[in-house]
Amino acid sequence: MNRINKLFQDSPKNLLSIYFCAGCPTLEGTANVIRTLERNGVHMIEIGIPFSDPMADGIVIQNAATQALRNGMSLRLLFEQLRDIRSDVRIPLVFMGYLNPIMQFGFEAFCQKCVECGIDGVIIPDLPFKDYEETYKSIADRYDIRVIMLITPETSEVRVREIDRHTDGFIYMVSSAATTGAQKDFDAQKQAYFRKTQDMHLRNPRMVGFGISNKQTFDAACANSSGAIIGSRFVTLLNEYEGDAEKAITQLKEGLR
Repeated sequence: MNRINKLFQDSPKNLLSIYFCAGCPTLEGTANVIRTLERNGVHMIEIGIPFSDPMADGIVIQNAATQALRNGMSLRLLFEQLRDIRSDVRIPLVFMGYLNPIMQFGFEAFCQKCVECGIDGVIIPDLPFKDYEETYKSIADRYDIRVIMLITPETSEVRVREIDRHTDGFIYMVSSAATTGAQKDFDAQKQAYFRKTQDMHLRNPRMVGFGISNKQTFDAACANSSGAIIGSRFVTLLNEYEGDAEKAITQLKEGLR
């Protein structure tokens, strides 16, 4: 069973997924960050593939991607850094990146490398759902790679149900139609969106991302989904502690209590 599916089967609630950008703040820190997060009880990790035009990301992750590229990070180097990661890491690992670098690498070659490294899924925010269905789904399925699609408050119920029928793993429920970035709380409109989606009784579990940084936003996300994805806040802390993932995740978890 794909590790993503097994995670949601075994632990369906209050899951914590952490995003960080590979190659930031240091080029060689990727594997250490992953191992540190697993050791500190994180349930799933999203590894950002840096790109020069990260359109769905706010300033924190944009800056992280820029720094990673300046440091020399590339998709080819990232695969090399993760070559032995499954010797001791057991939790699901998901790539999050944009279509351009993946297409330049070659989608099937990308999936092959994901299998070699033990990557379980990929989130590609700028991959149109129609293109996923017609071109990429059959390849990803062949390699048992979960392609995770995003929904927002503006996604129609028809499209949400279509995504639910044709994907597997989980659905990434974006908290608002905005870019990534920490928020202090979620307003009533966003919480109504969470509840409305919960009441659709979808086949796939959902994880809420964008804007989660503290106990209030984490609890609100978990109340109507399987858990929350935290990116900008962890990236900020990782930079503040100059790549010390132990200090960064400890500080983050303190804020969730």
